[in-house]
Amino acid sequence: MSKRVQSAFRAAAEIGVGLVAACNRLRLPGARNPFVVGVHEPMREELTLENLPVTGAIPPGLDGHYLKMGANPVRPATRGHDWFLGDGMVHGLAIEGGRALWYRNRWIGSRTAAAALGRPAAPGPRRGGNDTVNTNVVEIGGRIFAVVEAGSFPVELSRTLEDQRYNPFDGTLAGSFTGHPHRDPLTGETHAIAYDGRIWDSVRHVVLAPTGQVVRDRPVAVEHGPCIHDCAITARFAIVLDLPVTFSFGAVLAGYRFPFRWNPDHRARVGLLPRQDDGADILWCEVEPCFVFHTANGYDDADGRVILDVIAYETVFASAGGGLDGPGRLERWTVDPATRRVERRVLDPAAQEFPRIDERRLGQPYRYLYTVSVPADGNTQLAGATQAYKHDLETGERHVHEFGADRVPGEFVFVPARPGAGEDEGWLVGFVIDTAHDSTDFAVLDARSFEAPPVARIRLGHRIPPGFHGNWFPARALDEMGQSGALGDGADVWS
Repeated sequence: MSKRVQSAFRAAAEIGVGLVAACNRLRLPGARNPFVVGVHEPMREELTLENLPVTGAIPPGLDGHYLKMGANPVRPATRGHDWFLGDGMVHGLAIEGGRALWYRNRWIGSRTAAAALGRPAAPGPRRGGNDTVNTNVVEIGGRIFAVVEAGSFPVELSRTLEDQRYNPFDGTLAGSFTGHPHRDPLTGETHAIAYDGRIWDSVRHVVLAPTGQVVRDRPVAVEHGPCIHDCAITARFAIVLDLPVTFSFGAVLAGYRFPFRWNPDHRARVGLLPRQDDGADILWCEVEPCFVFHTANGYDDADGRVILDVIAYETVFASAGGGLDGPGRLERWTVDPATRRVERRVLDPAAQEFPRIDERRLGQPYRYLYTVSVPADGNTQLAGATQAYKHDLETGERHVHEFGADRVPGEFVFVPARPGAGEDEGWLVGFVIDTAHDSTDFAVLDARSFEAPPVARIRLGHRIPPGFHGNWFPARALDEMGQSGALGDGADVWS
């Protein structure tokens, strides 16, 4: 059968499946999705706020931008909606010379969001019909990109967030990307494990050069269409987490928009892919069934084993409607290439997520790891999740920062205090929602005095939904971006 005929059959089948799914979606429960109400209620307007009030003192040298994003549906959520699939919104905060210069939030200009807002969509090439981008904001090749897994091309952003362009890394990205690329600080390469819900028999190892263009894109054979949210790297390997959450045709036909569910028939394994070899050279190591959304770090130990620190879940998306079945816990996995086995050890059983480290140590041995608490009872409104944790992996100690009643922290990012600073010599920065007053603080913690009150708080008079992921963009890097002329056309979009 020719490829043209195969494509025609596939297109017809997808139309048929879509019609069945749309009919069945009308039969789904009509209750409001828990991730569009309360603490998760989307923002309804784009704001520009200047000269924000600061409590305490912003540390000298903490100059740059904090950018974070998440799903923020433009229109009211319909039946079958899922938290992971809403329109993307980026939140930005600019800091310079001890002052909070501005806050901005902007929707990503997808075709759907732009139509709802009555304005032109962001320019640039699309990949398929779904151009939603809502997961992370990262620096690649000296430019700012909003990224998402299993779908759209990335969106390049100016540092003011006013200019956007869909950009498959200057035309070098042929397929989907990831929400969690990892940059090797020693080589400057960025690594990603990319999957596509329409392709069930392979995922891809994508490598970008320090300049931001794809230089390797190698398939890795898999089964059942696994969902791979994150990956990790060591000096030797890119690590592929092939775990039992896979594409579910049943979920699609039932009308659910998020098409992945727990699959007990899918074997759980960790793939060690030599960074310079083809996907066929991957070494698969069995692990007990579980799921990992986020890795903290991985590295090679002196005995040739791979150490991988993760937040592990016993199961996720096991029910017909999906959802998290229970909280994750911090684990260390020791992967032995000789025996092809994975030893799992619990480092901290407390419910927690969003692991971050000093990313100058990515892919290398390290000591400190930071997470935030999540409700042990699975409360979707995050009630009681008011703590951040600092894990000393050398001593086994866990330090706790308590933000206070009704104050819910999101992901916190480590920022070195200066070039050459020690591993925990710096600041932890992130948003904290004050649920009692429906407002938000940008908090700055001293990593070496982790339990002490924040050294600075920037007050925002509105609630920023918890969202997903973000990063700190130092001013010196932003200045270099401005000189690079990113987004083209000769316009100075970085001022």
